[in-house]
Amino acid sequence: MSIFLSILLAVQMIAAVAMIGLILVQHGKGADMGAAFGSGGSGSLFGASGSANFLSRTTAVLATVFFACTLLLAYFGSVRPAASSGSVLQGAAVVAPAPAAAVPAAPASGAAQIPSK
Repeated sequence: MSIFLSILLAVQMIAAVAMIGLILVQHGKGADMGAAFGSGGSGSLFGASGSANFLSRTTAVLATVFFACTLLLAYFGSVRPAASSGSVLQGAAVVAPAPAAAVPAAPASGAAQIPSK
């Protein structure tokens, strides 16, 4: 199970880094307006409109992979073995040391020594 969780975590991290890169490469909606007036370069690697479809679809696929990995990691992280069905506090009560012997109270000092009316 540990190997599966490690692979799932690696897939999630790769999807996250790839998704960050793809989002940073994409141009916003206002970038087309700048290209229409000649201030932006319209020649790109994927063509004028092909990059938006390719990058947005790839981003959507990576987001789906990331979301699925997150759900699976959350599910497997919350699954408890059958042997430890108790709570954390119950386990701590079993392991807790015995209380120490009674210690005599120290004499009061400071404000506690001031007599009241």
